Amino acid sequence: MSIFLAGAGPDPLGFPDVFDRFVEDIRRHAAPGRPARVAVAVHHHGGSLQELVEACAGPLRPRLDYEVVAVPLAEGRTADPAGFSSVDGVVVGGGLTPAYWSGLLPAATAISGLVAGGAPYLGFSAGAMVAPGRALMGGCRINGVDVCGEECSEGLDAVDVREGLGLAPFAVDVHAAQAGTLSRAVGAVAAGLVEWAVAIDEGTAVVLESVGARDYKVIGSGNCWDIRTAAGAAAVSVRTAR
Repeated sequence: MSIFLAGAGPDPLGFPDVFDRFVEDIRRHAAPGRPARVAVAVHHHGGSLQELVEACAGPLRPRLDYEVVAVPLAEGRTADPAGFSSVDGVVVGGGLTPAYWSGLLPAATAISGLVAGGAPYLGFSAGAMVAPGRALMGGCRINGVDVCGEECSEGLDAVDVREGLGLAPFAVDVHAAQAGTLSRAVGAVAAGLVEWAVAIDEGTAVVLESVGARDYKVIGSGNCWDIRTAAGAAAVSVRTAR
């Protein structure tokens, strides 16, 4: 079982490794003799549910014989925990992080239990941000001071941290180098909103081998920025993909 937290949306041409390794884990977990079942959670607001599901699940098709269990997260609609009871893997798409959070939180216990039991989790962008126990929702200011561009705020003003799915021990930010959200992750640690944050570049993913694992690997083409409290300040180290 692995937990894959990707720093951007699904890109099968630019970042095939994450799909290859996710499928390997599904094969190890799925019962032999039947197609695997993969839950795909996407938030759609006026868009096509089918197109959003296909963007996340389509890259699996050349790699795996599987059935899609679509989990739509629309305004006022949350995920049914029972929908995760008999699947072999979970994919969570990207979009507005607060919308994914509100849609998935009622199923957090079911998802974490499924993953702890061996099913892999693959979160793209917002799907990566909601995965930790302490989840960054967005926002662009801390104590009224800018920490990233307003275009990255997810519709929030103040940087907001909420209870997440409980899969990772550190908060996650995404599009780090490309969108300038690294400074938000640094600011969150420096302000004491979280003790540990990991900001992930596009084309890059963090891979944990178990729920809550404190060690992780980095795959893809970019960097992973690890921010922790040290001597009362936020200390940043860089882990390159390898």
